[in-house]
Amino acid sequence: MKVLIIEDDTTIASFIGKGLRQAGFIVDICHDGRDGLAAGLAEHYDAAVIDIMLPGLDGLRVIEQLRRHRIDTPVLILSARQSVDDRIKGLQQGGDDYMVKPFSFSELLARVQALIRRDRKHAEPTMLHYHDLRMDLLRREVTRQQERIELPAKEYALLEYLMRNPEIVISKTSILERVYDYSFDPQTNVVDVLVCRLRTKIDRDFEQKLIHTVRGMGYVLKIGG
Repeated sequence: MKVLIIEDDTTIASFIGKGLRQAGFIVDICHDGRDGLAAGLAEHYDAAVIDIMLPGLDGLRVIEQLRRHRIDTPVLILSARQSVDDRIKGLQQGGDDYMVKPFSFSELLARVQALIRRDRKHAEPTMLHYHDLRMDLLRREVTRQQERIELPAKEYALLEYLMRNPEIVISKTSILERVYDYSFDPQTNVVDVLVCRLRTKIDRDFEQKLIHTVRGMGYVLKIGG
């Protein structure tokens, strides 16, 4: 899942971005309203966290322009303005939720997750499954044959990517862009190491192997060799 942060305070933006990445999100950060609007129009995001007081273009105008272009990304407004009138105005402009600074990151995370669940409630399943492998997207739990498998954020993100694209070969470059949120030399072994760690947890104790290497192409989730 991918989140856009538009926040001119670099410390706050970095704090939110780091926390969301640790929770398994891909994050883009913009410090200017015009740059944030351009990103929101150009890319698909599962949610956005937008400050009101921004250089270039204020946050309410950013939201207004996104809605005018029929971009329905759920928006959490983050602002030092705390009056009832400010909250009402933010929600009327197209925001979906409103948080006042200073804030608790755990609450921000919960609100972002709730916005995404609400947005996807009728569009996407909350459970992915392939063969005897199950992934609960709401609880972020993975099980195989009813045995729970603990996965850190990057391994979870990789498995989710594979389970959303079963029996399709996924290239290393695609994994770098989707799981690590940046691009670098595709010859690096960081993806191989990540796949190896995931495969150990998903396949090692089970007769039927599900994660396979397609030499020279990438990786695939499928039954059989």
